[in-house]
Amino acid sequence: MRGCPIVFVGLIFLGSAIFQGCTTATGNEGKFQNILPPSQEAQWIQNGDPLEFEGEYWYPQDDVEVLTDAEVSLIGNYQGVPFFVEKVDVRPYSRLLTKFSRNKFRVFEKQGYQLKTSYEANP
Repeated sequence: MRGCPIVFVGLIFLGSAIFQGCTTATGNEGKFQNILPPSQEAQWIQNGDPLEFEGEYWYPQDDVEVLTDAEVSLIGNYQGVPFFVEKVDVRPYSRLLTKFSRNKFRVFEKQGYQLKTSYEANP
């Protein structure tokens, strides 16, 4: 009978160690950055005015991307509006993004931007 309290105490410590290892982390886990959306989209975007980046004009589209903050990288700020690219994008960028709601980003493209294919016509 003398061994029962020792075994009981040992089981308590073992149980607490197991449960402690199973707890989840709190705080900023999975959130690499927290980009607050504006209370209202900038008027110049709603008017269809372009964003200027690296000497080129990028126009707002009706397209919206659903992305988490961890999936985008901040690359600039235009007229007080931060703009982003997807982390998977490489230069030259085909589109830029502005955040306008939780996990919603407006797409900007160069005017007349199309994927270029090269071919030669035979004269």
